[in-house]
Amino acid sequence: MNTNATMSESARSLKEKLDQRKALVAIVGLGYVGLPLARAMHAAGFQVLGYDRDETKIQKLKAGESYLKHLGDEMVQELSGSSRFRPTHDPKELGRADAIILCVPTPLGRHMEPDMSYIHDTTRMVAATLRKGQIISLESTTYPYTTRGECLPMLEETGLKCGADFFLVFSPEREDPGRKDVSVNQIPKLVGGVDPVSGLLGKALYGAAVQQVVLVDNAEVAESAKLLENIYRAVNIALVNELKPVFTSMGIDVWKVIEAASTKPFGFQPFFPGPGLGGHCIPIDPFYLTWKAREYGHHTRFIELAGEVNNSMPHYVVERTGEALNQQGKPLRGAKVLVCGIAYKPDIDDVRETPAAEIIHHLAQRGAEVSYHDPHVPSFPSMRKWNFDLDSVELSADRVRSFDCVVIVTHHKAIRWEMLANHARLIVDTRNVMARFPRSEAKVVQA
Repeated sequence: MNTNATMSESARSLKEKLDQRKALVAIVGLGYVGLPLARAMHAAGFQVLGYDRDETKIQKLKAGESYLKHLGDEMVQELSGSSRFRPTHDPKELGRADAIILCVPTPLGRHMEPDMSYIHDTTRMVAATLRKGQIISLESTTYPYTTRGECLPMLEETGLKCGADFFLVFSPEREDPGRKDVSVNQIPKLVGGVDPVSGLLGKALYGAAVQQVVLVDNAEVAESAKLLENIYRAVNIALVNELKPVFTSMGIDVWKVIEAASTKPFGFQPFFPGPGLGGHCIPIDPFYLTWKAREYGHHTRFIELAGEVNNSMPHYVVERTGEALNQQGKPLRGAKVLVCGIAYKPDIDDVRETPAAEIIHHLAQRGAEVSYHDPHVPSFPSMRKWNFDLDSVELSADRVRSFDCVVIVTHHKAIRWEMLANHARLIVDTRNVMARFPRSEAKVVQA
């Protein structure tokens, strides 16, 4: 298409700013997604405005202090020491930006329905200062037609016209907290516009900072692709989680089964069982499509079954713990249980939707005296559903021996696994960590 012929003056002016790195890029939401993206845009040469309503985060950024441990201090210090980065909690400053990227949460409500309040509130906030020549990109995972059907009308209430005055795209985040081998700029970026010009400008925006941008037909394709990515993982993890208790009852090691199947060079991709799902993507995002599908008269049975299986895993872990203790002549009620690792994945401090919370809750509910150890999470933070007054305990050989059972939930590299293997009385292993210590002094039970 002849972009110059089809672009308005506002579009041409914005594209020139993006191409020449003269645009001011605002990142709304400076969390696990927004902060690395701010760094990538800064590294591309843009002026970057970082907005977050949490004033504590803004003050820490100004002081060069990191509040996300897995990102390290270097990233924050790089940004805070630059004249091209400005953190703020004043939403009026968004009116100065040429590009505004929304990286806000999309949680589930009490009845597993999408909580769209963050997207709606943020879109209204952007609309309050919307002007000609701005592009808005939504990165938050959501159901199809959110960008076009919900964000667009709010923005056009200003009287400005999308595709001519301002521009709107959906570009799903693909952040994987704690991953070291791939950076934000190396992960291919999907971009879908609500109109062709918006899509082209979105590609120009992200193409300045990311090595590969994939421009798809529209926002709905991009929204759906993100859901498919996470549903694919949720369903396959549910498959091995369902097989785990089956093989266990047969006396077969599910981890060795997966290892054997993985020798096939085609037609098989290994997924691994665990104590349940955590993080903001896999436990939540599939249900956005489930909810939206009902509006169109469809029942997403695979997604709902996968959710049912994965959500049952914390209960299975607690049941296995009770059985293992009974075999040792010790009831779960009154037992001293140490949960090792409460982050939802290894080597980070992110506890969003962590299965450890539900495991601790059910252990305590059944009368166990529960402690936890996590080198990355010194105190159990307050969560939407759970609130535990617990601090991480330090580990020593004597301390480990004082527990009736150790339950491995998160396989952090920093945990002294060999010491646990040598001094724990009983280990319930949900991550196959103890396989590397075949001569363990502890009795090991897989869960």
